[in-house]
Amino acid sequence: MAQEFSVGTNLNVVPGPMQQTLENNFLDFSTGWAQQYLPELYEAEVERYGNRMLSGFLSKVGAEEAMMSDQVVWSEQGRLHLSVTTAATADIANDNLTFGSVADAKLFRLNDTVLLYCTVGTSIGKSIKVLVTAIDHDNSKVKVIPYTQATLDASGGGAITFGTDSVFRAMVYGSEFKKGVSITREALTPQFKSFNNKPIIIRDKFQVSGSDAAQIGWVEVTGEEGQNGYLWYLKAEGDTRARFNDYLEMAMLEAERATGAQLDTVLGTGGSGTGAEGGTEGLFAAITDRGHISLDTFNSATNSTSNHVDMAVVDSILVKLDAEGAIEENMLYLDRTENLAVDNMLGFFGSGVAFATGYGLFDNSEEMALNLGFTGFRRGSYDFYKTDWKYLNDKMAYGSMTGGLTGEGKISGVLCPAGTTSVYDETMGKNMKRPFLHVRYRASNTDNRRLKTWITGSVGGNITSDLDAMQVNYLSERCLVTQAANNFMLFKR
Repeated sequence: MAQEFSVGTNLNVVPGPMQQTLENNFLDFSTGWAQQYLPELYEAEVERYGNRMLSGFLSKVGAEEAMMSDQVVWSEQGRLHLSVTTAATADIANDNLTFGSVADAKLFRLNDTVLLYCTVGTSIGKSIKVLVTAIDHDNSKVKVIPYTQATLDASGGGAITFGTDSVFRAMVYGSEFKKGVSITREALTPQFKSFNNKPIIIRDKFQVSGSDAAQIGWVEVTGEEGQNGYLWYLKAEGDTRARFNDYLEMAMLEAERATGAQLDTVLGTGGSGTGAEGGTEGLFAAITDRGHISLDTFNSATNSTSNHVDMAVVDSILVKLDAEGAIEENMLYLDRTENLAVDNMLGFFGSGVAFATGYGLFDNSEEMALNLGFTGFRRGSYDFYKTDWKYLNDKMAYGSMTGGLTGEGKISGVLCPAGTTSVYDETMGKNMKRPFLHVRYRASNTDNRRLKTWITGSVGGNITSDLDAMQVNYLSERCLVTQAANNFMLFKR
């Protein structure tokens, strides 16, 4: 009896009674795709989330500079003119001003003329001008004589009398001497305060096997770093590199110094001195510690009717800037909600003289500012340039923090002074102009650790081991220097 065969059950098939298309009529690559029917394939990959990179903030407002130590130290000069507060136990009956420390008392010299403003006591809000006649530094006392009455207290018979509970704000405004005398007067030396930060090591790695590295795909891929082709690992490696670049910036924003013993054990270098601790001071930590935090918001329910709240927020910023360095040009990096609120404010008040700015930071070109994503406005003697900050908006980055952070409120923006400031560089031994915000990275003639990339394994033409894979390594050792942090402000809501 002849052997029976089913259609398509083995290699020696019997032709079917009719012409038809079956899956076993054609070669199959185990994917279920019949080779006769080629799909309409879009070769270009779709980036459904657009440009996903978050970095760029530091490149706009800062700079980078090499360092060759475990620590960077800088000194910031104090104010030229100072006002200090007396202690509550002032010896008013004897015309003595008692200060809280010897250092405060040393700010005054014989024959200084001083304005006293009463902040606590029976004559709160009243002021009087006095002449310094004696100084007892050891007891933090300064003896004065009023210009307009015999004594400070009620016994002087003056219109303004101060009680023993009086607390003053004291400000030197000059001096006065009698004719024909020589003077012995101590020089006031500049007041410096030192700050420091240390770099941290940030690392990442990408790996692809030799087989996958040699595998071509159907779809042409593109990456954030400009790479393209039909090898999928090009996309994966480029994305890893882009993510690492984001980490470099995000770490400089969010990092904090380690204070717990456990973290010091894990992250410490084991060396001596300040370089043995883990962590570093990022931007947000620096502003929280030495700058300003505003809980005011440009966005308010009253904006739709009056916009007065918006203006009040701007004016409160001006007051704080006046009390600090009075830097004329400032950058505002805001989240979407705050940025739109400022737009509403500017639209409400118009672009009149009160809000016109010269765009000096952008070579006096409004077009340049707009091309870079900035809108400028002027209030008082200050220019502000505001823009959206993608880091605060991205829903997979800080923008995902919708419920507030640690009970302090979510960061909704940051104000950064533009330009440079003068600081005393302890390494160089002189005053130097540096950007308020800049990155320091480890580098020497032996090794530059700004951004190191190297390949290990046996794939990619660089054979370093018998590993049948390509390992792409990324490393950076860096820290952020936030100088004159008193001119910075964090907005929280």
